[in-house]
This record gives sequence, structure tokens and C-alpha cells, in this order.
Amino acid sequence: SSDGQKREDSKLMDSLNLFYIKNLDNNQSAKSYIHQRGISEASVEKFEIGYAPSSQESLQFLKSRAYPMSEAMEYGVAGIGEGGNAYARFIERVTFPIYSASGRIVGFGGRTLTNHPAKYVNSPQTKHFNKSQLLYGYHLAKESIFKLHAIIVTEGYLDVVMLHQAGFTHAVATLGTALTSEHIPLISRGDPEVIVAYDGDNAGIAAALKASMLLSTHGIKGGVVLFGEGMDPADMVQKGLIEPLNRLFHAPQAFIEFALERIVKKYNLKDPLIKQQALTEAMAYLKTLPNAVQESYLGVLSGALGISQNLIKVQTHKPARLDNKNAAFEDMLELTIIKTIL
Repeated sequence: SSDGQKREDSKLMDSLNLFYIKNLDNNQSAKSYIHQRGISEASVEKFEIGYAPSSQESLQFLKSRAYPMSEAMEYGVAGIGEGGNAYARFIERVTFPIYSASGRIVGFGGRTLTNHPAKYVNSPQTKHFNKSQLLYGYHLAKESIFKLHAIIVTEGYLDVVMLHQAGFTHAVATLGTALTSEHIPLISRGDPEVIVAYDGDNAGIAAALKASMLLSTHGIKGGVVLFGEGMDPADMVQKGLIEPLNRLFHAPQAFIEFALERIVKKYNLKDPLIKQQALTEAMAYLKTLPNAVQESYLGVLSGALGISQNLIKVQTHKPARLDNKNAAFEDMLELTIIKTIL
């Protein structure tokens, strides 16, 4: 659709966003949640944080602006329940508008304030909103990413808000999905160094391993920063630990090194057969990388496995086999020479 069409499109999303922003002012518990998390007024404004009231109030607002239900559903901000009743998707949640890289609102994220089992909800996948291609905060981080030639990829909205607040304005987040190859075109714009900043728990480590393998296979440079027990970037900013954060971001563990180390750590190396499995998995990963890179990392791998490096030479090229006709000719030649000597 032409750009004129697109601009027409997002009017519903823009007005809903303004409605949520206005509502935040009237909601004490949402305001105190934001305050508790250490989010400044400036950040609330910059990220346009709002509050979605009851389903009824949101639907009433859309109706008062004459937005058809079909359009609200197309954008994933409303739905029709089993009894044929309409409902708003975001109910009593702090809202974070999600922008496309070009600066259009394409969805929302919502954080519950009640004890709702789903702590965060995102807009559903729609033709306007493909969460495996989007990065939260990218439209605000873009300038810094190009200037610093670096991008920090975190796990959540709050991490992005708080990192920006602390001056790390090149931070973005994936939208509740893992990093996928669909994110690569956006992440690699301007060829930045990519810093993957995840929680140091098992889930975080597994996600960081996948991300490291994915990014290194695509030839993207960068590394991993893991956060210790219960300390995510947002907590660190709130506690004023800006300098330690800065040090962490300046010393990430390179993707390939991290990946090899973590692949090996999954296995019990005391058992020789299991050690062989670790070697096989690590080699399968190394083979996805360019030859010169494979060679450079054999030392790291042999060190991690505790075996001698010459046991794990990567065969970068097959030995040059002569084709059959040539081989037959050489054999004949050899026989003739032997015969002559005899």
C-alpha cells in the first residue's frame, strides 16, 4: 500500500495511544508502579507510556471516534469473544506503543498491574504487526546505533526504557520472541556491533546461545553480556549502577567463544563418549562459519574440551583426488617405469 494509505491506516493506533497516555494521568496505581520501577517523567514522555482502562472504556472510546470494529480487530486492539461480544485486548495494563522502524505505531505491549497470570501481553500477529521482524525502541535508538556503530538487544520493554534513561540510547528489545533470522535485516542496518544482553538464568543462557550461533553464522560481530541473579539492566539502572553497566557493555564475550563454551558446558566431559558428542556438536556449529574463522577457534574448542588441538583439525578442503583417467595414466606410467628398471 502507498505511504498515503499507511498514514491513513495508523490514525486508529495514534488516537488509541493518546487515549492511553491521557488515562495514565487518572490512574494512581499505574503511576505508582511506574514510579516504583524508577521510570522518570522524561522517559514516560519519550516512550509514550500509557494506561489501558477497562475493556468497556476502551471500546467506548473507539466507538466515540467512529472507528469500525473491523479496523480495531485488524490492528489487534480488540476482538470478538465466544458470545459474540466485543472486548478490548488491553485491559487495566500499563501500555507501551510499539513502532515500526519507519516510525508508525503497529502494536502495543501491556504490563498487568493486577495479579493477571499473563504479566505482559503483546498485540497479536497481524498484517501490520510481525513481531519477529520488529525491535521495540528501534525508532528511538536508530540515531545512536548509527553514531556508535553498536546496538544492545535486551529482553524487555522496561530494560529498554531504563537503559535509554541511563544514557544507553542504542538499546532495543525483541518482542517476547527469541532473536530470529527475520530480525537480522533490522539488526544489521549500519553494520553495528551487536551486544546481546540477557538474564543469566537457564532460559537466558539458552536464548543467548541460540542468538550467538545465529548472529555469528550470519557474519555479525559482537558478543554476549549476561546479568547475574535477579539483576536485569532495569534493576541496575534503578539502583544507580551505571558504571558497572558501562563496564559490562564494554566487555561482552565474543559470540563464537560464548557459543563454543556453552555447547561444551551442556555435556559431562568426564565420560569420553559424551565428550565426543560435545565435540561433534561444536564442530557442526564451527562448520557454519568461514574457514579462516574455524581455524582461529580450534584452540578455544580444544581448550574447552581438554583435548589436543591436532585431534580436531577441521577439514577445510578435501585432498585433491586425481580424476580416474589421470589416475589410470599415472598407474600405467608407474608400471612402465618399474618394468624398465626390472
